Amino acid sequence: MTELIYEQPLNERIRSYLRLEYLSQQIENNLQQDHQHRCFYPLFSLCDLTDRCDYRNDLLKEIEKQLFMLAKWQQLPHANAAQIEVFVSQLTSAKEALQTPNRIGSCLKQDRFLNALRQRFGMPGACCNFDLPQLHFWLAKPWPQRQMEYRAWVDHFSPLLEPVNLLLSLIRSTGEFQDTQACGGFYQGDSAQPLSLIRVKVDANQGCYPTISGHKNRFAIHFVQFQEQRHSDKTIEFKLATCP
Repeated sequence: MTELIYEQPLNERIRSYLRLEYLSQQIENNLQQDHQHRCFYPLFSLCDLTDRCDYRNDLLKEIEKQLFMLAKWQQLPHANAAQIEVFVSQLTSAKEALQTPNRIGSCLKQDRFLNALRQRFGMPGACCNFDLPQLHFWLAKPWPQRQMEYRAWVDHFSPLLEPVNLLLSLIRSTGEFQDTQACGGFYQGDSAQPLSLIRVKVDANQGCYPTISGHKNRFAIHFVQFQEQRHSDKTIEFKLATCP
């Protein structure tokens, strides 16, 4: 086994970003390999999330905030100017892509094939060919053709997913992993600076995983032994990164 990274958001904004990133990763996997009807689950999850919430204004504000921070970093004597310039260029492009009049993903509501599937996918075992003959027909198409059509659908969400992935990358870069110990399987930390994300890296060979709770200035980590499903009373070696 190997080191695993666990993350805990400390505010609702980062919680939403992590969910969107997770769906983005699933979609990317579905673009690389033929997963048959399973490719629709992350796509419809994105549709549901964007129906409930328009992330555009929040993302635009966060991009402006990060551009302001990057401008300050450029003034520091030991700053990596080339890397900062790359981030500035990417954020600027993401900002432009977000400034469109249409709600992200709204075009897919007009797709009769996707609408028929979406209504059924919430039902257990509802992907049988007698329930969804149109799905059975679509799955019989050659994989390259289905891959192209799937890419066209998910491209509608690129203006949302690309800045989310970029912002999370920036946020993670603000916290470096430090060697830490949890005595009796418990660790508590605090920060004068408001935090947005806690990251824990632990060797899976220790047989435990962390449960993390907290808010922007204080957090607690309990390690749980996987086999017994109870809190560990051992000293756990792990690495901790706190991201503002």
